[in-house]
Amino acid sequence: MDLHHEWSHKELSEQESGLTHRPMEDEYAFYNAVKNGDLNDVIANCESGAFEKLQGAGQLSRNALTNIKYHFVITTALVTRHCVEGGMALELAYRLSDFYIQKLDDCNTIENVITLHQTMVLDYTTKMQQLKKNAILSKAIVLCTDYIYKNLNKRITLRDLAEYSKLSEGHLSRLFKKNLGKSVSDYIREKKVEKAENLLKYSDYSYIEITNYLAFSSQSHFIHVFEKQVGMTPKQYRDRFYRSTW
Repeated sequence: MDLHHEWSHKELSEQESGLTHRPMEDEYAFYNAVKNGDLNDVIANCESGAFEKLQGAGQLSRNALTNIKYHFVITTALVTRHCVEGGMALELAYRLSDFYIQKLDDCNTIENVITLHQTMVLDYTTKMQQLKKNAILSKAIVLCTDYIYKNLNKRITLRDLAEYSKLSEGHLSRLFKKNLGKSVSDYIREKKVEKAENLLKYSDYSYIEITNYLAFSSQSHFIHVFEKQVGMTPKQYRDRFYRSTW
């Protein structure tokens, strides 16, 4: 196959048709809205049908479902990179990207892809909005929060974080309080409980397996910490939310 010849013919055909891609400014405006946590703008973009219309977005496949799936992957990749630039923890951003692209495999209709796209962009935007509400994070705190996220299945201490960030324990403790409004230990517990919520919703792990996975000292300690933060026991939480949503 002479791809060069085929490309020349296609490029000439599209030139004559007058079809052009949409201005890059439109795309930048959308991705920056996600990056800046501008929920109103992102919701307005979703409601306008900009994604499903794909006007000026280019045709990536002759099959309509495959075409919109390809655009979903591109959008997710670009949203991920913009959010990392905006301060989202690198590992969190990439894991979110992997999650939503894997969910794309379950989409059998264009409507499914559109719904997943809206869920994905609003999830990223909401997380960025929350990040912006926090105090401006120092580089050391960004390093530490990323470390915590990647090591939730281990016992994490202030000493571990101090060594990782190359700061004294006292200085790092004060930075956490200043930047995030809470102590290191409180932040770690908060993130472990958030992870436990996901495991209770989306996995079949037993309570003792979750206890061990998140490195709590005992199952009773896990239950106590979880109930204090969430307002219900792990059993009550699972009974109510198990696989109720993605």
